[in-house]
Amino acid sequence: MPPTNAGLQARRDAAVPRGVANALPLFIERAQGAELWDVEGKRYIDFGSGIAVVNTGHSHPRIIAAVSAQLGRFTHTAFQVTPYADYVTLAERLNALVPGTEPKQTIFLTTGAEAVENAVKIARAATGRPGIIAFAGGFHGRTMMGMALTGKVAPYKAGFGPFPGDIYHAPFPNAFHGVSVEQALAGLDLLFRADIEPSRVAAIIVEPVQGEGGFVVAPPAFLQALRQLCDAHGIVLIVDEIQTGFARTGRMFAIEHAGVEPDLMTTAKALGGGFPLAAVTGKKRLMEVAAPGGLGGTFGGPPLSCAAALAVIDVIAAEGLIARAQTIGQAMTTRLQAMAQRNSFSCIGEVRGLGAMVAMELVTDRTSRAPDPALTRRLVQTAARNGLVLLSCGSRANVIRLLVPLVASDALVQEGLDLLETSLAELVA
Repeated sequence: MPPTNAGLQARRDAAVPRGVANALPLFIERAQGAELWDVEGKRYIDFGSGIAVVNTGHSHPRIIAAVSAQLGRFTHTAFQVTPYADYVTLAERLNALVPGTEPKQTIFLTTGAEAVENAVKIARAATGRPGIIAFAGGFHGRTMMGMALTGKVAPYKAGFGPFPGDIYHAPFPNAFHGVSVEQALAGLDLLFRADIEPSRVAAIIVEPVQGEGGFVVAPPAFLQALRQLCDAHGIVLIVDEIQTGFARTGRMFAIEHAGVEPDLMTTAKALGGGFPLAAVTGKKRLMEVAAPGGLGGTFGGPPLSCAAALAVIDVIAAEGLIARAQTIGQAMTTRLQAMAQRNSFSCIGEVRGLGAMVAMELVTDRTSRAPDPALTRRLVQTAARNGLVLLSCGSRANVIRLLVPLVASDALVQEGLDLLETSLAELVA
């Protein structure tokens, strides 16, 4: 008897703890480009990209070919024991791509959270200071340090403490909810006066666009002010590009929109094109402080993932995906803004984003701007029944985020937006 989604979900519930949640009870059999097919043969348009991982699309032939070729050579030797050329080549390419004129170096790891952990290690080693400042609404992973840095309690931190010390949170600018750039910077100033002096701060870590926090775009003025603040006090600026990197926002990296040079940058997700890979790229004078053996890991920079990442970078260039992200983002933003103007969709409080990293925040009404997480949950499920995979996010769990693979055609993007509009209309009619 062929497998069914319901049958596999029952097996999953028995075998896998509920803490590893799956948003949809759909089990995928195959995927291509921006489309998915489940075990029952139903087709879906993918507006999630595996949480911003397959910017280059599912099963891209160039990436599959690169991985297949590497698979025929070897799968693992541990770079720290017997290294291989692709790790070095990929490091060279990232060093050249990451903004900044200073010489840079890169280490490879397996997950975004691991990259964040290592960025903190590097910053502390380079400065000899303990303090790390992150922001409300930020997300930096589910490891102990990642959770400590994350600015959202439920579901990421609840019940898992105590967390590492010397971690502090400041406000993040969010115009829709009344937090200006000036207020956010005033929050940092208060932190320096009330909790920790700047001379004890090793690093400030920031997402140019908050991912799990609701696709809240950091204004360029805010990021530029952080750069000036870090320069004034000898603080390392860590830019977390784990969800924003590799063409998603219409630049190779989102920080480029602000013209800001990071000291350290963390990347993952789209870097590997569907294969597990993360990186810390930073100024050489900081990166080389750690003693031999202080950084790394058994599976850091695995050969298959390095081969995939080199192909990802080639595909982004060859297929013009940076420009494509701008086109897709404009199409999505225009359509969502038109929907938001209609009285029937007064639940759309704000449409925002950067490039093809687009979101709409759902509210009970536009006057109070009160979040509507219940409608958000229902929309994700209704859209799936109609053949569209959506992701939710947000500090208040009321944001729908759109992360279509950048290889999607105009027709497929519009088909997905049609399904989104139809699904929302079903719920608010």
